[in-house]
Amino acid sequence: MNKSNVKPQVFLITGAASGIGAATARKLAQQGSSVVLADINVAGARAVAADLGENACALELDITAETSWSRALDWTFERFKRLDVLINNAAIVVTGNARDVSLEMHQRTMDTNFLGPLKGMLLVLPRFLNQGSGHMVTVCSMTSFLPFPGIASYGAAKHALRAFHHALALEERHSPVHFTIVHPTATETPMLEQEEKDDSCAFAFVADPVTPEVVADTILMAIKKKSVEACMPPEQARPVARLGTDPKRLRKMYDQIEAIGKHAQRERRRQHQDEQVQ
Repeated sequence: MNKSNVKPQVFLITGAASGIGAATARKLAQQGSSVVLADINVAGARAVAADLGENACALELDITAETSWSRALDWTFERFKRLDVLINNAAIVVTGNARDVSLEMHQRTMDTNFLGPLKGMLLVLPRFLNQGSGHMVTVCSMTSFLPFPGIASYGAAKHALRAFHHALALEERHSPVHFTIVHPTATETPMLEQEEKDDSCAFAFVADPVTPEVVADTILMAIKKKSVEACMPPEQARPVARLGTDPKRLRKMYDQIEAIGKHAQRERRRQHQDEQVQ
């Protein structure tokens, strides 16, 4: 029996049309939970839901819009009469050195990756309090511990998201609502494919990436255990956090770190080119 099994409940997962969201939805549906796959790409979410069968359904959700959140939550509570777990997973990435990225795209990243989950948490909170239970799960990132060249606004949004998540959890520490935050490492998703093409994102390839299914297993285990925080890989969490809060040391080490990442990035590109030729 999979140790990550969780009791069948009602889940709403954002960014569920692909990647980590879709992998998590698949595992939950297979375990008998009711899963609402929410995504701005509603066609993609519906395709995944159709493949998962009767335990899954899909709806359109633009996490940057309060009205869209309200409609999604209204629909979920009307259909299932409750929501047990909100998994805030949706995010975007815009690659490039910060000076080369437009202010509009920096703003869009912050609106999506920080303010989007924030809106969901604040809008679902009174509903959780009213029903006397609920679990907020934030899919954050190991970049929340580190400044991250090539995706500076992404890392900044994740820094902010981690701080907000823990602050809200502290404020609600005597409430019946549980809070869990999960920090994946580099994961084989469309985001990583985008980063692979940009030389400024070499830092993303220092560590070997994991599959969305590995992250999904970590999320499910964290939900089952009601973990406060889960990092991937766990043995790297402490050194990464220490390095992230020591910018002087990080600057001294970065040329060496970047060289390792660039080598791995080039190897990935070469491998993918060879696969296309074959």
